[in-house]
Amino acid sequence: MGPQLHPSHLHWRKASPSSASGSNCVEVADMRGLIAIRDSKDPDGPHLVLTQSALQGLIRQARSGELDL
Repeated sequence: MGPQLHPSHLHWRKASPSSASGSNCVEVADMRGLIAIRDSKDPDGPHLVLTQSALQGLIRQARSGELDL
């Protein structure tokens, strides 16, 4: 990952499904065709990078109850 794609250089935005209370905040950022995801309460912590189709599949599985969350 080059310096222009380092998480600190990305434009992070709160995902629309995040709770208004701030207890379940997920932030997303565009990484040139990939989507980075992080916990807004831990911005320096780990982040997940997925393709758009992989993210859509993950969301679909979570909504359907296929995942043990």
